[in-house]
Amino acid sequence: MKFTVLTLFPEIPRAFFTSSIMAKAVEKGIIAYDLVNIRDFAFDRHHTCDDAPYGGGAGQLLLPEPLGLALDSVEAYKKTKHVIYVTPSGKPFTQKKAQELSRKDEIVLICGRYEGIDQRIIDSYVDEEISIGDYVMSSGEVAATVIVDTVYRLVDGVITSESLDEESFSGSLLEYPQYTRPNVYKGMEVPAVLSSGNHEEIRKWRLFKSLQKTLRNRPDLIQKARTDGTLTEEAEKMIGALTDFVTYKNDRKQKSKLRYVQSRTKNSGK
Repeated sequence: MKFTVLTLFPEIPRAFFTSSIMAKAVEKGIIAYDLVNIRDFAFDRHHTCDDAPYGGGAGQLLLPEPLGLALDSVEAYKKTKHVIYVTPSGKPFTQKKAQELSRKDEIVLICGRYEGIDQRIIDSYVDEEISIGDYVMSSGEVAATVIVDTVYRLVDGVITSESLDEESFSGSLLEYPQYTRPNVYKGMEVPAVLSSGNHEEIRKWRLFKSLQKTLRNRPDLIQKARTDGTLTEEAEKMIGALTDFVTYKNDRKQKSKLRYVQSRTKNSGK
């Protein structure tokens, strides 16, 4: 699989492509990459790549000519190339989208800067616009790197399938808590079940903890799993137990608070 990144600052994505697991994947020939500096296609000696938008407004836009020439240089117009413009106004990036992109032969990423790019570039070259979240960044390179990092690790041969299957979002739930040596750290012990050797009990514990974390941090994923039909009967029973426990704790907390208020009221009346 190949990633081609069009950018004003190639040093930013280069650091990622030459580090850690990605560097090993490149060395093995599983992943290839090309970094294209948009400034190389500018017309003037200052390598100007931006200008003010028509109609007024704050900020600058990337000029269409240098960016268009950069895209032509990598033959982005070919159907085998999937062109993505990374922008806050794009569709949300998800694990499902990452899995879909991992099956592409080549992905071309346009890194935005300033207020974005000329709409005519989007209309002429871009297959889809993607956002990595509901926030604005100064660097399209960082956002593009997030997409590359999420996608490349799903390509066959980069990471073992067992590792991928165990991760958060590979299913519908967040990952359970993990522990390693030593067994006791600052008075906190590793849960005994994890060293029991009982694989069935370990599986149940992990499912329970996964559900507990998902309910606390991302309850929307529980509903999504129900809609998708991926939530098992066993998981539903555990959710029921967790919900009952939380309700019980909240009831006790409310009763305790009520007793405290009543006590304060009585004392203030004396």
